[in-house]
Amino acid sequence: MGACGIKRGTKMQLAKETTAGQQPVFDMITTFYKELDESAFLVSVPMVDGKALPIDESQKFLFKYEEGEETRIVAGYVDDAVKEGIRRYWKIRRVTENRQFIKRADVRMKVELPLQFMQDTWPLNSRGEIDKESGETMDISNNGLAVYMNRWFEVGESCIFTLPRLGSASEGMPETEVVGVICWMREMPKGGPFRFVTGVQLRFANTDEKIKMQEYVAYVKKRYKL
Repeated sequence: MGACGIKRGTKMQLAKETTAGQQPVFDMITTFYKELDESAFLVSVPMVDGKALPIDESQKFLFKYEEGEETRIVAGYVDDAVKEGIRRYWKIRRVTENRQFIKRADVRMKVELPLQFMQDTWPLNSRGEIDKESGETMDISNNGLAVYMNRWFEVGESCIFTLPRLGSASEGMPETEVVGVICWMREMPKGGPFRFVTGVQLRFANTDEKIKMQEYVAYVKKRYKL
């Protein structure tokens, strides 16, 4: 993707991405603070009617700024609010193409759990089985996951995730298998253990499956004091 090369203090006009055929309205202002890596940077929190604009991780934003005689636009999503010193900034994850996002309504908990994933369409190994790949959760909720992984999926693809056994046999949770739909994919900075992070919306065949996931998440919250 390459570095932004934007100078600290550069004023940027901010707009929410619109649907196809409509022009974005750059009706907000933010200030570039610093680049974190090739795929993320910090900007001041935009203000609307005197109040900080709420974070919506499903909303794609366009950042327009002047560089010499040229006007440039950087696109990205808000990953988090970051405090440096006495000020708060938005952490923006850059993207290079449009992605579909589905907003999760329930509360997410940031926790790193090892997991495995697969698709039924993957080829079988010599034992007639599908080799699963390994990943790690970034966060988890009753209805969705954010997962670090080294495989790129297209938005809308389905995938089977196996969450790990937690605790003891008497007071823990067994290994849990869930099915999810890929809602978004983002590249991670180079040098880390994983190349991508993806947002997953879970799909349940019945109420029992949904309750089973709720119980798993409740145990995670209790065990890790989240």
